Order: sequence, then C-alpha cells, then structure tokens
Amino acid sequence: MAARGLRRLHTDCVERPLSRMLRDLGGLVGAHPWPFLLVPLVLTGGLGAGFKYLPRNDLGDLEGMYTPIGGPAKAERRFVLAHFPTDDAARFSPQRLSTEGSFASFIAVADGDSLLTREAFAELLALDAAFRRIAFGGVSFDSLCARIGNATCSSPNPLLSAVQGDPGRIEALLPTLTFPIAEGGVFLGPFLGGEKLLPGVGPARPLRAAKAMRLLYFLQNDVSSRREASKIWLKAFLKRIPGVLDSLKFKFIRVFYISSVSKKEELEKLTGKVIPLATIAYFLTIIFTIVSCARMDCVRTKIWVSFFGVMSAGLSVVSSFGLLLFCGMPFVITAANSPFLILGVGVDDMFILVSCWQKTQVKKSVKDRMADTYADAAVSVTITTLTDVLAFYIGIESSFMSIRSFCLYTGTAFLFCYVYNLTFLGAIIALNGRREESNRHWLTFQKVMDKPQDSKSPMYNRCCIGGFIDESTGAEIEHPMNGFFKNYYGPFLMHTWTKLFVTVLYLAYLVSSSYGCGQLKEGINVRNLAVDRSYVIPYYDLEEKYFSEYGPRVMVIVTESIPYWISSVRADLENCMQSMENLSYVDKDLSESWLRTYETVAKGISSNLNDQSSFIGNLSALFRVHPESEWDVNVSAMEIPVSRFFVQTINITNVEKKKELLNQFRQLAEDCKLPLMVYHPAFIYFDQYNVIIKNTIHSVLSAAGAMLITSLLLIPNPLCSLWVTFAITSVIVGVSGFMAFWNVSLDSISMISLVICIGFSVDFSAHISYAFIASEEPRVNDKAVESLYRLGYPVLQGAVSTVAGILVLSMSSTYIFRTFFKIMFLVIVLGLVHGLVFIPVFLTFFFGDIIP
Repeated sequence: MAARGLRRLHTDCVERPLSRMLRDLGGLVGAHPWPFLLVPLVLTGGLGAGFKYLPRNDLGDLEGMYTPIGGPAKAERRFVLAHFPTDDAARFSPQRLSTEGSFASFIAVADGDSLLTREAFAELLALDAAFRRIAFGGVSFDSLCARIGNATCSSPNPLLSAVQGDPGRIEALLPTLTFPIAEGGVFLGPFLGGEKLLPGVGPARPLRAAKAMRLLYFLQNDVSSRREASKIWLKAFLKRIPGVLDSLKFKFIRVFYISSVSKKEELEKLTGKVIPLATIAYFLTIIFTIVSCARMDCVRTKIWVSFFGVMSAGLSVVSSFGLLLFCGMPFVITAANSPFLILGVGVDDMFILVSCWQKTQVKKSVKDRMADTYADAAVSVTITTLTDVLAFYIGIESSFMSIRSFCLYTGTAFLFCYVYNLTFLGAIIALNGRREESNRHWLTFQKVMDKPQDSKSPMYNRCCIGGFIDESTGAEIEHPMNGFFKNYYGPFLMHTWTKLFVTVLYLAYLVSSSYGCGQLKEGINVRNLAVDRSYVIPYYDLEEKYFSEYGPRVMVIVTESIPYWISSVRADLENCMQSMENLSYVDKDLSESWLRTYETVAKGISSNLNDQSSFIGNLSALFRVHPESEWDVNVSAMEIPVSRFFVQTINITNVEKKKELLNQFRQLAEDCKLPLMVYHPAFIYFDQYNVIIKNTIHSVLSAAGAMLITSLLLIPNPLCSLWVTFAITSVIVGVSGFMAFWNVSLDSISMISLVICIGFSVDFSAHISYAFIASEEPRVNDKAVESLYRLGYPVLQGAVSTVAGILVLSMSSTYIFRTFFKIMFLVIVLGLVHGLVFIPVFLTFFFGDIIP
C-alpha cells in the first residue's frame, strides 16, 4: 500500500514550471542565437585574464595541501615555537627542531655487504668534501650551516666525524662500535641502516656491518633572511649535485639524495605536466564526439555541434578558473584534474541535447525545435548539474586544502558548463538547425538536393545529397544505436531470466565491494607526490627499507608552571613518562629526561631538590654537565614555566601504527595529572589519519542528503528519487571497494573520488530514471525500454567520452593523475552499469504495470 501511494504521489511542483521556463529559454535561443553565442565568448576572454594570477595563487606547499587545516599538531607547533626558540647559528639540535628544518641529505648504500670499510669511507669522505665545495653566488655550505657553537657545523653523521678524515680509522673503530647507542651515548639509529649486530646484553649491541648510511647536512632556518638564503642554496645544490655525483665515479657505494625543498619542487613540476595531457585529452574527445555524432547525411550530421560542444567545455574551464584566480582562491595541483572532468560532463550534456534535438519534428521552425529540445532535455541536464555542483560545494567543507581547492574550482566550472551549454552550445545547435532547415552542406554551406540524382555518380549522391528524414515520424532518421537499445538491448534486459541474472550479478557486486571496503588502506605516501623516475623516489624507498626501525623522537612538554621541587609532583611526572615509555612503539632505553639527569647531578653535589630555591639555583650545575638541557628548561625568576623531555619511537612502519601511536600519546598526555603535550613535526602529517575517514563520511552523508532533496524536487516521483539515492550509495560502495583491489589508498587525493561518485552516480541513473517516469507507456517493461531508447545511447556516449577525456591520465608520470584516472574510470564504469543495467531492471520491480 505504501509503495502504491508513493507511485501515485508526483512531486512535480518544481519540475513542471522549470520545464516551462527552460522551454521558453530554448525558444529564445532558437530565435536569437547570436547574443547567446557571443556573450560567453566575450565573458571567457575577460575572465581568462585571471590566469595571470596563477603563480600568485598556486599553493605549492605539501603541508598546506595534504594536512588538515587546523590540525592539533599545528597548534602544538605554535606552542613549541613560542616557548622553545631556536638559534641555528649557535646551538643547533636536530631532535629539538619544531619543523623539519632546511637540509640536504644523502643515503649511501654499499655495493658489498657493508660500508663500514676503508674503501667505502674513502668515498664517503670524498662525497662530503665535494658537497662542501658546492657554492652559489660565492656562498658555501659552511657559511650557512646550522652550528653547534659559533664555529662548528653540526655533524652530518657521527661516524663520519669520528674517522677525522682518515678512512682507515673506521676499521680500527669497528671492534668497539655498538648500536643503536655508541660510545659517549651517541644515538646512531637515524644514521645507520641494514645493520648486523652480534648478540649482547643491554640496549647497545656490538655492531659488525651496516648496509646503508645517512648523511644529514642542516642549514640555518630560524631567521627569515637565513631561511631564504638556505632555500636558494639548496635549489642550487639540487641542480649541481647530479654532475658532482657523476664526476666522483664511486665504485663501492651508491648515493641518493634529497633536500628540504625537493617536495615543493616536485609538486611544482606536476603543474607543467597538465597542459600537454589536457591538449591530448581535448584532441581525443573532439575526435570521439565527431565520430559518434557524424552521420552519413551531409546535412543532418552534427560535426560542428560536436566540435563546439567540446569548445563549450573548454570555455567553462577558462571562465571558472579565471574568475576564481581573480578572486585570489588558492590553486592546488589536484584542481588541475578539473578540466578533464568538465570535458566529460560537458560533452555528456551535449549528447543529450543533440539526441533530443534529433527527436523533434524536422518541419517545425528552429525556434519550436529548440523549445521542444530544451523542454525534453534541459530538466534532466539541470538535475545532474545541480547534484554535481552540490556534491562539489559540500566538499569545500573538507579539512584538506587539496580537496577544498579541487571542489571549489570544479563546482564553479560545472556552473559555467551548464550555463554555456544552454547558451553558447544551444546557439550552435540553433545555427546548425538553420543550416539544416535550408538544406545546406555541413562543410561547404552550399544548398544541396534532398533526393538522390540518377544523373550523378554514387559518390556524389553519398557526399553531396542530404537532408533525409523519417517520413513516418517526421523526425531525423534515428541513429542505429538508438534502434539497438529499443529493439535488442531493452527487450533482452526485460526478459525474466535476464532480470534474475542481473539481480544475482548485483548481489555479487555488493559482496565483493563490501569486502574491498574492509581492505581499504589509509594515508598518503610522500613518494607518490613526485614525478616518476624522480631522484626523490629511490631515496624514500631506501629510507623506508633501511631507516624505518627508529621513528620520530617525540617531545613530551610540560605546558604550565608546576612545582618540580615537590617530590609528589616529580613522582607524578615520572609516572606519566613511564606510561609513555611502556607503549609498544617506544624504546624506553632511549628516552631523554633533564629531570632524571638533574636528580643524578643533585646527588653528586648533595643538593636538596625538595627546596624551591635550591632546585632553581642549582640548575646551572645540570647545564654544565648536560649543556643541551638548558634548551629544554625555561627558567623565569623562581619558576619553570615550561620544560620538555624526549621519548624515542620504534617500528612505526605503516599508517595504522602511526595513527595508533599519535592517539595513544595524546591520550596518555590528557590522562596525566599534569599539563602535558606531545609533539613532533611528523605529527603535522599524522593528523590526517584521524580526520580522513570522518571527513569522508561527513561529505558523503551531506552530499547524499542534498542529492535526495534535489531529486525529490526535480524528479516527479519520490520512489524514483529514492532509487537515485540508492544508486549513489551503491556506486560509492563499489568505488571504495574496487579502490582497494586497484591498490589505491584512501587519502586526501582519492577522497575526492567519493565526492565525484556522488555527482556522477546521479548523472546516469537520474537521466534514465527521469526518462522512465516521463514515459507515457502503461507497462513498466515498456517504460524501461523507452527510457533506454531515448537516453541509452547518449548516456553511453557520455560515459565513453569521459573515459576518452581521462584516458591520457593513465599514461601520466605522476601518481596524482594516475590515481584520478583509476577513480574516475571506476566511477564512470560503475555509474554506467547502474544506469544501463541495474536501475532499469530494479525500477520494474517497484512500480506496478500502470502508474497513474
């Protein structure tokens, strides 16, 4: 009874007046096409000037693009910067950096079993010397290096410093070397990889071999002037180091390099990859649209319409991008995928307009034919445009700038594409209709005969005779594909056994997709942001292979003044430290606590730590024994406003562990009786793991709700609207599941796919559903066949044209564009299957044979 009531309820209070309004617009465009043609061209020319602001608005910042806006770690970093200022020119300490700093880094890998040999170290020393000789504008590394003391540059590697320029000394030192803590308490974890250890007792075990070594050269980064100078020097380093390495001709080691500016430079390279890809994509789409719209009839062929249909999509991209760049909106490289998307959507709408035009009465005036075309097609196009725009604009709420920028630029481009399709493209169809009305050749624009001439050759009759119509319908002769959907595919799909097979196929699809969703991984790998064959990729691969055992050295910060001279307070602080050290991802033997050191020093000088004056007054003794502690204890008058400790993490090898580590640290800090905070620069990127799923679910649910409301208003049947919403959910599940099977992780790049799914899964299903409801056939099977006959081929054309538009992305040398291709391919294929297979069948299950 409820389903029958829904079938009788028609929510056409919006759809009917909208259809009338669009009919009037179509008639106006048909009667006066030139203003609708010229205004978009002039507007595009004016807005296109905004591209001159692209360099200003290009947000080529990895952190700004792919980390959550307002993430907790960013607030923690501001606190560290405010309370623990650095001086890279006098007292540099890598573990105390609040950012990743300015640096150049090498990873040297031995060609043999170990690089702890005389020959390998001779080449390492040659590399060090060659590096220090690099100069730019007379500025050398030694003049910009981060310093420990006013004269000494920080060491790139403890072992390199230990040999004191004599490679033979490494073999003399080797019998006494231990790992990860060497003599004097030097921590070797970040500097050696692929180590071979002998059995031993305690945290330090005898070291006998190491496959890889990392050299870290830090430059001054704490003052803006020095930061800019370091950045300029590092860019010069990246240009010259390939030639330097070639000239050294190493025999015993292989060397790979990176710098702190490498990520930004690699991202900047991606922008240059877009233009040639977009050019190829538009060329392929033009060819496809011309082929698919071409007819053997030299008058009725739609070659010019197809060409200008692609042009209309291009105009919308130029106008939308130019407008937003004028407004100062940040441009992120992910937004460069938008032109490929708009190309597919714009051409899809063109196919629908052309299909509806071809079904109008040929003998009517162009004005009337345009009115009928808009009344028949424009509502369907409006539905899909509104749903697409809503989906993308809802994505602007995302915590990631990469998603915000993409959604803003793409959503605005969709609006321009819709307007230009109803104006510019409509004017082209009208002008083309006038040519057809006067029976003129598509190329020569000369009038031709509409009947074959016996006195002419067959080639002449084929190429120069046209304007044929279907006398039985008064419309253009239908395309063979329309006949295929009407006479073969539609009846076959409506067969009982075919429906049963489709139902089983859908259940299998749902099960496999749901399983894939459970296998979906999270997080973005920094190496994937570089161009293929980039010098940074082998560096990141080796870093993960040899240096992933020891993770971030995390700051544990007491954020407020507490009475350290009270023994119970020190006990509470110690308990908090031990709770963190007992985590499975922490090596408690590698912690660093100024308070523990101070307690040992106090015993040696018989200082009473339970007395405030004595505690504060004797801190100088601690600083003499352990000078670096002075950088961790802020002393003001007779109190300590803030202080910090360090714990060493281990085996943080995947996203799940990084997420768990971050949450456990923060939870323990929150549970502590004292005001604690944890921080490391890597936490800026770890924060994405806590919001990516939440953001995704929020965007999907919000957009799905908006889609339901839109479809209820514009599709004149609520049950049909529910089926469109069902298609959204189903395609999202499918894309998410098959992403896992195609090795695509859920990150701020692929998350865009789910926003795209919401819009595109509506497109195909909404077109077919609207045609189903609009059909006047009394039986549901006939309704389904007619909806496939009317829009099956345009939907198929739209899907193939979109795939053609994004196909070049599969050949891209960048992860971002290849991932976008994979996701869009899944969206289009699954959306097409839903629109042409699942939805037509399922609609017949839930509607009676006669719909009042």
